[in-house]
Amino acid sequence: MVKDGMIWAASTEDGRKITMLPKMVNRHGLVAGATGTGKTVTLKVLAETFSEMGVPVFMADVKGDIASIMKPGEDSEDMRARIERFGLAEENFSYQGYPVTLWDIYGEKGIQLRTTISEMGPVLLARILNLNELQSGVLSIVFKIADDNDLLLYDTKDLKAILNYVKENPKEFEEEYGRMSSATIGAIMRALVALEVAGGETFFGEPGLNIFDWLTTGEGGKGMINILDSSSLINSGTLYSTFLLWFLSELFEIMPEVGDLDKPKMVFFFDEAHLLFKDCSKSLLEKIEQVVKLIRSKGVGVYFCTQNPRDIPDGVLAQLGNKIQHGLHAYTPADQKAVRAAAESFRPNPAFGTYDTILSLGTGEAVVSFLDETGVPSVCEKVRILPPKSRFGSITEDERRQSVMGSVLYSKYANPVDPDSAYEMLERLNAEREAAEAEAAKTLAEEKNAEREALRAEREEQRKKEAEEKQKKRAVKSVASTILGTVGREAGKSVGGKFGALGKTMGGNIGASLGRGILSNLFKI
Repeated sequence: MVKDGMIWAASTEDGRKITMLPKMVNRHGLVAGATGTGKTVTLKVLAETFSEMGVPVFMADVKGDIASIMKPGEDSEDMRARIERFGLAEENFSYQGYPVTLWDIYGEKGIQLRTTISEMGPVLLARILNLNELQSGVLSIVFKIADDNDLLLYDTKDLKAILNYVKENPKEFEEEYGRMSSATIGAIMRALVALEVAGGETFFGEPGLNIFDWLTTGEGGKGMINILDSSSLINSGTLYSTFLLWFLSELFEIMPEVGDLDKPKMVFFFDEAHLLFKDCSKSLLEKIEQVVKLIRSKGVGVYFCTQNPRDIPDGVLAQLGNKIQHGLHAYTPADQKAVRAAAESFRPNPAFGTYDTILSLGTGEAVVSFLDETGVPSVCEKVRILPPKSRFGSITEDERRQSVMGSVLYSKYANPVDPDSAYEMLERLNAEREAAEAEAAKTLAEEKNAEREALRAEREEQRKKEAEEKQKKRAVKSVASTILGTVGREAGKSVGGKFGALGKTMGGNIGASLGRGILSNLFKI
């Protein structure tokens, strides 16, 4: 809760209030502890206080017990004991709910949350798809091809369309972008289909989230608490962590440089932070470290919540100035080493041993250290965390439904839209190519048919000429045969007549045959 402009989160056993400076919130923080030690309550107390200060908050609801922050807490014997222990009655403590907007990547337990393939980018998308270095490089090239050709990538079908196009037309791109094997593109395609099955088909699309919709306040000027239902999403650890990293990267891109502010512009809680860094590539880890380091200049505070500080890489852990360490267990030498490392990360307090204290902390107790005015970590303190003003536990399905449907943002994001993008553009291009190819094939067929018709006509004309020539020759031969036959017959008769009637007849026949023989030799027919 807010106390004298400070963030009062806990008190020592002797009643001293342990507070965090609002202007140091953007130096980030860590909330760690074993299961059941009170991390969720700590997160709610911090989120409530930030909201009271008018600071928007993002939280991931992994177990389904964060959303109840929208409802006022309920009086009980345990709560009355806590109120008395912390002297909250004198601080006008009252049960109250906070403005909440519920979100869900799957659109089942909150407003549908989407982003586009382009906004996610090839680096984060490659991690979601678990691509190797070669496949990641090809994916980056495909994004470059899409960008160079004004092909908008909104959803998974857009990306599949351009992958198929590049695969089917490799020669168009090899000279400028290098060779991309069909086997590599096929591997990317299979990973993309698997992502669709896991929920990517609904996550990627329009309308994509406008992050400024999360930088709002609710009733009474309280900061809006945006809660992402992660009870199902957590089963896909890569998708969960990559979405959170994308959101953080988007904040970094769109938020202006503001330097040191009196209070942050937004506070971001990474629950189950170990999933963010599991199997994280070196290049991606460097990106995370860079974003965490630089985003504080944008007025954004990032708080990682995990079971053990060793879940956070050293480069990131070094950026976390405000620390709340709940109890840890040390059943093995490795556990003991982890607890010792956690203890050594605090500035020692001569009043107690940090290592032994962490091992002996009860539920709701913690060792804390916040940054002072100069940005130096304070001496650690053993404390009890304040109780939340909101309800413990979860909300009912009716309460969830009412909250979702009653949000002013519900109608904005409820219905998906499918704008003209790479898929439609490539469909048209393919259709145009097919039509052009069909027209070219038709023209070629017509030209070949015309050639065949011309050749047939030429041959037919040639045959007609040859037939006419033969006919002429036959006519000439017929006439000549008649003439020569007659001449030969008369000549034969004249010669044969000298030998009587028989000689005349034979002479005529011989003369006619000789005449026709001469004609055959002349015409060679």
